[in-house]
Amino acid sequence: MSGEEYDSDMDYSEEDCGYADYYNTEEDCDIDQIDPSKTDPEYFVFDCLSVEEVERLLNESVESLSNSLQITPSLAKVLLHAHNWLISEIVSKYRSDSSHLLVISKIKPPHPPEPSILQLGRLQSCPVCLASQSSDKFKSLACGHPFCKECWSMHFEVQITQGVSTGIGCMAQECEVLAPEDFVLNSLSRPALRDKYQQFAFRDYVRSHPHLRFCPGPNCQVVVRAKEPQAKRVICNVCRAIFCFRCGTDYHAPTDCSTIKKWLTKCADDSETANYISAHTKDCPRCHICIEKNGGCNHMQCYNCKHDFCWMCLGDWKSHGSEYYECSRYKENPNIAHESVHAQAREALKKYLHYYERWENHSKSLKLEEQTLLKIKTRINKKVMDSSGTWIDWQYLLDATSLLAKCRYTLQYTYPYAYYMEAGPRKELFEYQQAQLEAEIENLSWKIERAETTDRGDLENQMDIAEKRRATLLKDFLENWPILSSSKRKTFF
Repeated sequence: MSGEEYDSDMDYSEEDCGYADYYNTEEDCDIDQIDPSKTDPEYFVFDCLSVEEVERLLNESVESLSNSLQITPSLAKVLLHAHNWLISEIVSKYRSDSSHLLVISKIKPPHPPEPSILQLGRLQSCPVCLASQSSDKFKSLACGHPFCKECWSMHFEVQITQGVSTGIGCMAQECEVLAPEDFVLNSLSRPALRDKYQQFAFRDYVRSHPHLRFCPGPNCQVVVRAKEPQAKRVICNVCRAIFCFRCGTDYHAPTDCSTIKKWLTKCADDSETANYISAHTKDCPRCHICIEKNGGCNHMQCYNCKHDFCWMCLGDWKSHGSEYYECSRYKENPNIAHESVHAQAREALKKYLHYYERWENHSKSLKLEEQTLLKIKTRINKKVMDSSGTWIDWQYLLDATSLLAKCRYTLQYTYPYAYYMEAGPRKELFEYQQAQLEAEIENLSWKIERAETTDRGDLENQMDIAEKRRATLLKDFLENWPILSSSKRKTFF
Protein backbone atom coordinates (compact mmCIF):
# COMPACT_ATOMS: atom_id res chain seq x y z
CA MET A 1 0.00 0.00 0.00
CA SER A 2 1.05 3.59 -0.50
CA GLY A 3 -0.21 6.65 1.32
CA GLU A 4 0.18 10.38 1.48
CA GLU A 5 2.92 11.76 3.73
CA TYR A 6 1.90 13.52 6.92
CA ASP A 7 2.43 17.22 7.40
CA SER A 8 4.57 17.28 10.52
CA ASP A 9 3.32 20.77 11.41
CA MET A 10 -0.29 19.71 11.62
CA ASP A 11 -2.03 19.44 15.01
CA TYR A 12 -4.06 16.28 15.22
CA SER A 13 -7.29 16.04 17.13
CA GLU A 14 -10.15 13.57 17.04
CA GLU A 15 -12.24 16.08 15.10
CA ASP A 16 -9.52 16.65 12.46
CA CYS A 17 -8.97 12.96 11.88
CA GLY A 18 -12.66 12.21 11.62
CA TYR A 19 -12.63 9.99 14.68
CA ALA A 20 -14.54 12.29 17.07
CA ASP A 21 -17.26 9.75 17.90
CA TYR A 22 -15.19 6.67 17.13
CA TYR A 23 -15.19 5.49 20.73
CA ASN A 24 -18.81 6.45 21.47
CA THR A 25 -20.39 3.23 20.25
CA GLU A 26 -23.75 1.73 20.93
CA GLU A 27 -21.98 -1.05 22.79
CA ASP A 28 -21.82 1.20 25.86
CA CYS A 29 -25.52 0.59 26.45
CA ASP A 30 -26.65 -2.56 28.23
CA ILE A 31 -23.21 -4.15 27.81
CA ASP A 32 -24.17 -7.02 30.12
CA GLN A 33 -26.72 -8.28 27.61
CA ILE A 34 -24.25 -8.64 24.74
CA ASP A 35 -22.45 -11.87 23.93
CA PRO A 36 -18.76 -11.38 24.94
CA SER A 37 -17.66 -13.28 21.83
CA LYS A 38 -19.06 -10.37 19.80
CA THR A 39 -17.73 -7.54 21.93
CA ASP A 40 -14.39 -8.77 23.31
CA PRO A 41 -11.74 -9.20 20.59
CA GLU A 42 -9.66 -11.33 22.96
CA TYR A 43 -12.53 -13.70 23.82
CA PHE A 44 -11.36 -17.26 23.32
CA VAL A 45 -12.87 -20.58 24.41
CA PHE A 46 -10.38 -23.23 25.50
CA ASP A 47 -9.99 -26.14 27.93
CA CYS A 48 -7.00 -27.07 30.07
CA LEU A 49 -6.59 -30.86 29.95
CA SER A 50 -4.42 -33.34 31.81
CA VAL A 51 -2.15 -35.82 30.03
CA GLU A 52 -4.62 -38.64 30.74
CA GLU A 53 -7.50 -36.67 29.20
CA VAL A 54 -5.47 -35.90 26.08
CA GLU A 55 -4.42 -39.53 25.72
CA ARG A 56 -8.09 -40.55 25.80
CA LEU A 57 -8.89 -37.89 23.22
CA LEU A 58 -6.12 -39.07 20.88
CA ASN A 59 -7.01 -42.74 21.35
CA GLU A 60 -10.60 -41.99 20.39
CA SER A 61 -9.39 -40.50 17.11
CA VAL A 62 -7.10 -43.48 16.50
CA GLU A 63 -9.91 -45.93 17.15
CA SER A 64 -12.31 -44.02 14.92
CA LEU A 65 -9.89 -43.96 11.96
CA SER A 66 -8.82 -47.56 12.53
CA ASN A 67 -12.44 -48.74 12.39
CA SER A 68 -13.29 -46.58 9.38
CA LEU A 69 -10.39 -47.81 7.24
CA GLN A 70 -10.00 -51.28 8.77
CA ILE A 71 -6.31 -50.71 9.49
CA THR A 72 -4.21 -51.31 12.61
CA PRO A 73 -4.16 -48.59 15.29
CA SER A 74 -0.43 -48.27 14.73
CA LEU A 75 -0.87 -47.30 11.06
CA ALA A 76 -3.79 -45.05 12.00
CA LYS A 77 -1.44 -43.11 14.28
CA VAL A 78 1.04 -42.60 11.44
CA LEU A 79 -1.72 -41.28 9.16
CA LEU A 80 -3.18 -38.99 11.82
CA HIS A 81 0.20 -37.58 12.75
CA ALA A 82 1.09 -36.95 9.09
CA HIS A 83 -2.22 -35.22 8.30
CA ASN A 84 -2.85 -33.10 11.39
CA TRP A 85 -5.46 -35.44 12.87
CA LEU A 86 -8.06 -34.54 10.23
CA ILE A 87 -10.01 -37.81 10.19
CA SER A 88 -12.57 -36.91 7.52
CA GLU A 89 -9.86 -35.69 5.16
CA ILE A 90 -7.79 -38.85 5.67
CA VAL A 91 -10.80 -41.11 5.07
CA SER A 92 -11.69 -39.21 1.89
CA LYS A 93 -8.16 -39.45 0.50
CA TYR A 94 -7.83 -43.10 1.47
CA ARG A 95 -11.01 -44.08 -0.33
CA SER A 96 -10.02 -42.01 -3.35
CA ASP A 97 -6.46 -43.37 -3.69
CA SER A 98 -5.23 -45.42 -0.75
CA SER A 99 -1.89 -46.25 -2.37
CA HIS A 100 -0.99 -42.60 -2.94
CA LEU A 101 -2.00 -41.66 0.60
CA LEU A 102 0.16 -44.40 2.11
CA VAL A 103 3.12 -43.30 0.00
CA ILE A 104 2.95 -39.61 0.91
CA SER A 105 2.43 -40.61 4.55
CA LYS A 106 5.66 -42.64 4.33
CA ILE A 107 3.95 -45.90 5.21
CA LYS A 108 4.68 -47.49 1.83
CA PRO A 109 7.62 -46.90 -0.56
CA PRO A 110 7.00 -45.03 -3.85
CA HIS A 111 7.77 -48.19 -5.79
CA PRO A 112 6.91 -51.79 -4.90
CA PRO A 113 9.79 -53.52 -3.08
CA GLU A 114 11.83 -56.13 -4.91
CA PRO A 115 11.06 -59.73 -4.06
CA SER A 116 12.69 -60.63 -0.74
CA ILE A 117 15.95 -62.56 -1.00
CA LEU A 118 15.33 -64.10 2.41
CA GLN A 119 14.80 -67.83 2.32
CA LEU A 120 13.67 -69.71 5.39
CA GLY A 121 16.49 -71.62 7.07
CA ARG A 122 19.26 -70.04 5.03
CA LEU A 123 21.96 -67.76 6.42
CA GLN A 124 21.81 -64.10 5.39
CA SER A 125 24.18 -61.18 5.93
CA CYS A 126 22.86 -58.04 7.69
CA PRO A 127 23.73 -54.86 5.69
CA VAL A 128 24.56 -53.02 8.95
CA CYS A 129 26.53 -55.40 11.17
CA LEU A 130 27.49 -57.81 8.33
CA ALA A 131 26.79 -60.75 10.63
CA SER A 132 25.39 -63.89 9.01
CA GLN A 133 22.21 -65.17 10.63
CA SER A 134 19.23 -67.30 9.70
CA SER A 135 16.40 -65.53 7.89
CA ASP A 136 14.05 -65.72 10.88
CA LYS A 137 16.36 -63.29 12.69
CA PHE A 138 15.60 -60.55 10.14
CA LYS A 139 12.77 -57.97 10.01
CA SER A 140 11.72 -55.37 7.46
CA LEU A 141 9.20 -52.57 7.05
CA ALA A 142 6.81 -52.20 4.11
CA CYS A 143 9.78 -51.16 1.97
CA GLY A 144 11.19 -54.70 2.23
CA HIS A 145 14.73 -53.73 3.36
CA PRO A 146 15.83 -56.55 5.71
CA PHE A 147 18.00 -55.97 8.80
CA CYS A 148 18.69 -58.23 11.75
CA LYS A 149 16.61 -57.75 14.88
CA GLU A 150 19.63 -56.69 16.94
CA CYS A 151 20.41 -53.84 14.53
CA TRP A 152 16.78 -52.74 14.50
CA SER A 153 16.81 -52.67 18.29
CA MET A 154 20.07 -50.71 18.40
CA HIS A 155 18.79 -48.30 15.75
CA PHE A 156 15.63 -47.57 17.74
CA GLU A 157 17.56 -47.18 20.99
CA VAL A 158 19.92 -44.60 19.47
CA GLN A 159 17.04 -42.65 17.88
CA ILE A 160 14.94 -42.61 21.05
CA THR A 161 17.93 -41.51 23.13
CA GLN A 162 18.24 -38.54 20.77
CA GLY A 163 14.56 -37.67 21.28
CA VAL A 164 13.24 -39.08 17.99
CA SER A 165 10.05 -41.15 18.01
CA THR A 166 7.47 -40.71 15.24
CA GLY A 167 10.26 -39.74 12.85
CA ILE A 168 12.17 -43.05 13.13
CA GLY A 169 12.48 -44.63 9.70
CA CYS A 170 14.12 -47.43 7.78
CA MET A 171 17.87 -47.85 8.08
CA ALA A 172 18.35 -48.23 4.34
CA GLN A 173 19.94 -45.27 2.58
CA GLU A 174 17.47 -42.90 0.90
CA CYS A 175 14.49 -44.91 2.18
CA GLU A 176 11.88 -42.69 3.87
CA VAL A 177 9.45 -45.34 5.10
CA LEU A 178 8.58 -44.75 8.76
CA ALA A 179 8.50 -47.38 11.47
CA PRO A 180 4.98 -47.67 12.99
CA GLU A 181 4.57 -47.81 16.75
CA ASP A 182 3.95 -51.56 17.06
CA PHE A 183 7.07 -52.34 15.00
CA VAL A 184 9.21 -50.17 17.32
CA LEU A 185 7.73 -51.44 20.58
CA ASN A 186 8.12 -55.08 19.52
CA SER A 187 11.83 -54.42 18.97
CA LEU A 188 12.45 -52.88 22.39
CA SER A 189 12.99 -55.07 25.42
CA ARG A 190 13.79 -52.45 28.09
CA PRO A 191 10.62 -51.04 29.76
CA ALA A 192 12.28 -47.67 30.42
CA LEU A 193 13.07 -47.27 26.73
CA ARG A 194 9.55 -48.23 25.72
CA ASP A 195 8.13 -45.65 28.13
CA LYS A 196 10.46 -42.96 26.80
CA TYR A 197 9.45 -43.76 23.22
CA GLN A 198 5.76 -43.44 24.08
CA GLN A 199 6.38 -40.16 25.92
CA PHE A 200 8.17 -38.72 22.90
CA ALA A 201 5.46 -40.00 20.56
CA PHE A 202 2.78 -38.37 22.72
CA ARG A 203 4.71 -35.11 22.52
CA ASP A 204 4.84 -35.33 18.72
CA TYR A 205 1.14 -36.18 18.47
CA VAL A 206 0.14 -33.16 20.54
CA ARG A 207 2.40 -30.84 18.54
CA SER A 208 0.95 -32.03 15.25
CA HIS A 209 -2.64 -31.62 16.46
CA PRO A 210 -4.03 -28.22 15.38
CA HIS A 211 -6.37 -28.00 18.36
CA LEU A 212 -3.86 -28.89 21.08
CA ARG A 213 -1.01 -26.90 22.57
CA PHE A 214 1.36 -27.68 25.45
CA CYS A 215 1.43 -25.08 28.19
CA PRO A 216 4.91 -23.45 28.04
CA GLY A 217 4.96 -22.91 31.82
CA PRO A 218 7.95 -24.46 33.63
CA ASN A 219 7.31 -28.12 34.51
CA CYS A 220 3.62 -27.74 33.64
CA GLN A 221 1.92 -30.83 32.22
CA VAL A 222 -1.25 -29.11 31.04
CA VAL A 223 -2.36 -29.37 27.42
CA VAL A 224 -4.71 -26.67 26.14
CA ARG A 225 -7.47 -27.58 23.68
CA ALA A 226 -9.35 -25.08 21.50
CA LYS A 227 -11.78 -25.50 18.62
CA GLU A 228 -9.91 -23.06 16.40
CA PRO A 229 -6.10 -22.59 16.28
CA GLN A 230 -6.23 -18.81 16.60
CA ALA A 231 -3.59 -16.40 17.86
CA LYS A 232 -5.56 -15.67 21.01
CA ARG A 233 -4.64 -15.39 24.69
CA VAL A 234 -4.64 -18.52 26.83
CA ILE A 235 -4.21 -18.59 30.61
CA CYS A 236 -3.22 -21.96 32.10
CA ASN A 237 -5.47 -22.84 35.03
CA VAL A 238 -2.61 -24.60 36.84
CA CYS A 239 0.57 -22.49 36.50
CA ARG A 240 -1.20 -19.29 35.31
CA ALA A 241 1.14 -18.94 32.33
CA ILE A 242 -0.21 -16.59 29.64
CA PHE A 243 0.62 -17.38 26.03
CA CYS A 244 -0.56 -17.31 22.43
CA PHE A 245 -2.43 -20.48 21.49
CA ARG A 246 -1.22 -20.57 17.89
CA CYS A 247 2.53 -20.18 18.39
CA GLY A 248 2.95 -20.94 22.10
CA THR A 249 5.06 -17.83 22.80
CA ASP A 250 4.18 -14.88 25.03
CA TYR A 251 0.82 -13.38 24.08
CA HIS A 252 1.47 -10.63 21.53
CA ALA A 253 -1.79 -9.02 20.34
CA PRO A 254 -2.23 -7.12 18.09
CA THR A 255 0.99 -8.29 16.40
CA ASP A 256 0.58 -11.58 14.52
CA CYS A 257 2.75 -14.66 15.15
CA SER A 258 5.06 -14.35 12.13
CA THR A 259 5.64 -10.63 12.72
CA ILE A 260 6.50 -10.99 16.41
CA LYS A 261 8.92 -13.77 15.51
CA LYS A 262 10.69 -11.47 13.03
CA TRP A 263 10.71 -8.64 15.56
CA LEU A 264 12.18 -10.73 18.40
CA THR A 265 14.84 -12.10 16.06
CA LYS A 266 15.75 -8.56 15.01
CA CYS A 267 15.85 -7.38 18.61
CA ALA A 268 18.17 -10.25 19.51
CA ASP A 269 20.50 -9.24 16.67
CA ASP A 270 20.39 -5.45 17.18
CA SER A 271 19.61 -5.06 20.88
CA GLU A 272 23.20 -4.24 21.87
CA THR A 273 23.24 -1.35 19.40
CA ALA A 274 19.89 -0.14 20.71
CA ASN A 275 20.99 -0.42 24.34
CA TYR A 276 24.17 1.51 23.59
CA ILE A 277 22.27 4.38 21.99
CA SER A 278 19.26 4.38 24.34
CA ALA A 279 20.44 5.27 27.87
CA HIS A 280 18.54 4.70 31.09
CA THR A 281 18.89 8.35 32.12
CA LYS A 282 17.98 11.58 30.36
CA ASP A 283 18.50 15.27 31.02
CA CYS A 284 15.61 17.50 32.00
CA PRO A 285 14.84 19.60 28.88
CA ARG A 286 14.52 22.75 31.05
CA CYS A 287 17.26 22.67 33.74
CA HIS A 288 19.33 19.84 32.13
CA ILE A 289 19.79 17.96 35.38
CA CYS A 290 20.22 14.19 34.96
CA ILE A 291 17.03 12.23 35.71
CA GLU A 292 16.63 8.49 36.22
CA LYS A 293 13.25 6.90 35.50
CA ASN A 294 12.04 5.09 38.63
CA GLY A 295 8.37 4.53 37.78
CA GLY A 296 6.29 3.16 34.95
CA CYS A 297 4.63 6.44 34.00
CA ASN A 298 6.17 8.38 31.09
CA HIS A 299 4.78 11.66 32.43
CA MET A 300 7.91 12.92 34.16
CA GLN A 301 8.28 15.76 36.63
CA CYS A 302 11.78 17.05 37.27
CA TYR A 303 12.53 16.93 40.99
CA ASN A 304 14.72 20.02 40.61
CA CYS A 305 12.67 22.52 38.58
CA LYS A 306 9.28 20.69 38.64
CA HIS A 307 9.06 20.82 34.84
CA ASP A 308 6.55 18.29 33.41
CA PHE A 309 7.72 16.55 30.24
CA CYS A 310 7.43 13.31 28.23
CA TRP A 311 10.14 10.75 28.88
CA MET A 312 10.04 9.48 25.28
CA CYS A 313 10.23 12.70 23.25
CA LEU A 314 11.15 15.22 26.03
CA GLY A 315 8.28 17.44 24.92
CA ASP A 316 6.33 19.72 27.28
CA TRP A 317 3.61 17.61 28.91
CA LYS A 318 1.09 20.47 29.01
CA SER A 319 0.78 20.42 25.23
CA HIS A 320 1.42 16.71 24.96
CA GLY A 321 -2.25 15.74 24.92
CA SER A 322 -2.62 17.04 21.35
CA GLU A 323 0.89 16.05 20.28
CA TYR A 324 0.95 12.43 21.43
CA TYR A 325 0.29 11.39 17.85
CA GLU A 326 3.60 12.93 16.83
CA CYS A 327 5.42 11.29 19.75
CA SER A 328 4.33 7.70 19.09
CA ARG A 329 4.55 7.55 15.29
CA TYR A 330 7.72 7.45 13.20
CA LYS A 331 8.13 10.13 10.52
CA GLU A 332 9.42 8.50 7.37
CA ASN A 333 11.87 10.37 5.14
CA PRO A 334 9.97 10.76 1.81
CA ASN A 335 13.22 11.08 -0.18
CA ILE A 336 15.13 8.20 1.39
CA ALA A 337 14.88 6.05 -1.76
CA HIS A 338 17.08 8.59 -3.57
CA GLU A 339 19.72 8.77 -0.84
CA SER A 340 22.99 6.83 -0.69
CA VAL A 341 23.21 3.30 0.65
CA HIS A 342 24.84 4.58 3.86
CA ALA A 343 22.09 7.15 4.35
CA GLN A 344 19.44 4.46 3.85
CA ALA A 345 21.20 2.26 6.39
CA ARG A 346 21.25 5.11 8.93
CA GLU A 347 17.57 5.80 8.28
CA ALA A 348 16.73 2.10 8.75
CA LEU A 349 18.59 2.09 12.10
CA LYS A 350 16.89 5.31 13.14
CA LYS A 351 13.48 3.83 12.37
CA TYR A 352 14.26 0.62 14.25
CA LEU A 353 15.53 2.53 17.29
CA HIS A 354 12.36 4.63 17.35
CA TYR A 355 10.19 1.52 17.72
CA TYR A 356 12.66 -0.46 19.83
CA GLU A 357 13.07 2.34 22.38
CA ARG A 358 9.30 2.54 22.88
CA TRP A 359 8.95 -1.26 22.96
CA GLU A 360 11.69 -1.53 25.58
CA ASN A 361 10.42 1.45 27.54
CA HIS A 362 6.97 -0.08 28.03
CA SER A 363 8.57 -3.38 29.01
CA LYS A 364 10.56 -1.56 31.69
CA SER A 365 7.47 0.40 32.75
CA LEU A 366 5.61 -2.86 33.33
CA LYS A 367 8.36 -4.01 35.67
CA LEU A 368 8.44 -0.68 37.49
CA GLU A 369 4.67 -0.73 37.89
CA GLU A 370 4.99 -4.09 39.65
CA GLN A 371 6.79 -2.13 42.36
CA THR A 372 3.92 0.38 42.36
CA LEU A 373 1.52 -2.51 42.93
CA LEU A 374 3.53 -3.67 45.95
CA LYS A 375 3.48 -0.15 47.36
CA ILE A 376 -0.29 0.07 46.89
CA LYS A 377 -0.80 -3.27 48.61
CA THR A 378 1.34 -2.06 51.52
CA ARG A 379 -0.65 1.18 51.77
CA ILE A 380 -3.96 -0.69 51.62
CA ASN A 381 -2.81 -3.07 54.31
CA LYS A 382 -1.85 -0.12 56.51
CA LYS A 383 -5.22 1.55 55.97
CA VAL A 384 -7.06 -1.65 56.83
CA MET A 385 -4.99 -2.08 59.98
CA ASP A 386 -5.76 1.55 60.90
CA SER A 387 -9.51 0.86 60.38
CA SER A 388 -9.62 3.21 57.39
CA GLY A 389 -11.85 0.91 55.37
CA THR A 390 -11.69 -2.76 54.38
CA TRP A 391 -9.88 -4.53 51.56
CA ILE A 392 -13.09 -4.38 49.54
CA ASP A 393 -13.17 -0.58 49.92
CA TRP A 394 -9.70 -0.29 48.39
CA GLN A 395 -10.07 -3.05 45.78
CA TYR A 396 -10.51 -0.46 43.04
CA LEU A 397 -6.83 0.50 43.38
CA LEU A 398 -5.76 -3.08 42.69
CA ASP A 399 -8.22 -3.26 39.79
CA ALA A 400 -6.74 -0.06 38.36
CA THR A 401 -3.19 -1.41 38.63
CA SER A 402 -4.22 -4.69 36.96
CA LEU A 403 -5.93 -2.84 34.11
CA LEU A 404 -2.90 -0.59 33.67
CA ALA A 405 -0.67 -3.64 33.25
CA LYS A 406 -3.05 -5.14 30.69
CA CYS A 407 -3.28 -1.91 28.70
CA ARG A 408 0.45 -1.27 28.75
CA TYR A 409 1.15 -4.86 27.70
CA THR A 410 -1.09 -4.38 24.65
CA LEU A 411 0.55 -1.04 23.90
CA GLN A 412 4.02 -2.59 24.05
CA TYR A 413 3.07 -5.07 21.34
CA THR A 414 1.65 -2.36 19.06
CA TYR A 415 5.18 -1.22 18.22
CA PRO A 416 6.37 -4.37 16.39
CA TYR A 417 3.05 -4.23 14.50
CA ALA A 418 3.63 -0.60 13.49
CA TYR A 419 7.29 -1.21 12.57
CA TYR A 420 6.42 -3.73 9.86
CA MET A 421 3.22 -2.01 8.71
CA GLU A 422 3.17 -0.48 5.26
CA ALA A 423 2.33 3.20 4.90
CA GLY A 424 -1.28 3.96 4.05
CA PRO A 425 -4.70 4.80 5.51
CA ARG A 426 -4.76 1.67 7.67
CA LYS A 427 -1.43 2.56 9.28
CA GLU A 428 -2.71 6.11 9.83
CA LEU A 429 -5.71 4.76 11.72
CA PHE A 430 -3.53 2.36 13.70
CA GLU A 431 -1.07 5.07 14.74
CA TYR A 432 -3.92 7.34 15.74
CA GLN A 433 -5.46 4.67 17.97
CA GLN A 434 -2.02 3.75 19.30
CA ALA A 435 -1.38 7.37 20.30
CA GLN A 436 -4.80 7.68 21.95
CA LEU A 437 -4.23 4.50 23.94
CA GLU A 438 -0.76 5.64 24.99
CA ALA A 439 -2.09 9.01 26.20
CA GLU A 440 -4.82 7.39 28.31
CA ILE A 441 -2.42 4.81 29.74
CA GLU A 442 -0.03 7.52 30.90
CA ASN A 443 -2.94 9.44 32.45
CA LEU A 444 -3.99 6.27 34.28
CA SER A 445 -0.42 5.54 35.39
CA TRP A 446 0.00 9.10 36.68
CA LYS A 447 -3.20 8.88 38.73
CA ILE A 448 -2.36 5.45 40.15
CA GLU A 449 1.09 6.58 41.27
CA ARG A 450 -0.67 9.45 43.07
CA ALA A 451 -3.57 7.34 44.34
CA GLU A 452 -3.59 9.09 47.72
CA THR A 453 -4.71 12.35 46.11
CA THR A 454 -6.71 10.90 43.19
CA ASP A 455 -10.48 10.90 43.44
CA ARG A 456 -11.92 7.39 43.16
CA GLY A 457 -14.52 8.42 40.59
CA ASP A 458 -11.86 10.14 38.49
CA LEU A 459 -9.64 7.05 38.61
CA GLU A 460 -12.46 4.65 37.69
CA ASN A 461 -13.49 6.93 34.82
CA GLN A 462 -9.90 6.90 33.56
CA MET A 463 -9.88 3.09 33.78
CA ASP A 464 -12.99 2.93 31.63
CA ILE A 465 -11.53 5.26 29.00
CA ALA A 466 -8.22 3.36 28.81
CA GLU A 467 -9.93 -0.01 28.41
CA LYS A 468 -12.19 1.35 25.67
CA ARG A 469 -9.16 2.64 23.77
CA ARG A 470 -7.48 -0.76 24.09
CA ALA A 471 -10.57 -2.72 23.04
CA THR A 472 -11.19 -0.48 20.03
CA LEU A 473 -7.64 -0.90 18.75
CA LEU A 474 -7.81 -4.67 19.12
CA LYS A 475 -11.20 -4.90 17.41
CA ASP A 476 -9.78 -3.23 14.32
CA PHE A 477 -6.36 -4.86 14.21
CA LEU A 478 -6.34 -8.15 16.13
CA GLU A 479 -5.85 -11.11 13.78
CA ASN A 480 -9.01 -13.19 13.12
CA TRP A 481 -11.27 -10.39 14.38
CA PRO A 482 -13.79 -9.25 11.74
CA ILE A 483 -12.66 -6.05 9.97
CA LEU A 484 -15.36 -3.40 10.19
CA SER A 485 -16.34 -1.41 7.14
CA SER A 486 -15.94 2.35 7.40
CA SER A 487 -19.69 2.87 7.05
CA LYS A 488 -20.70 0.28 9.67
CA ARG A 489 -18.20 0.55 12.47
CA LYS A 490 -20.82 -0.41 15.06
CA THR A 491 -21.97 -3.61 13.38
CA PHE A 492 -20.17 -6.93 13.94
CA PHE A 493 -20.35 -9.85 11.52
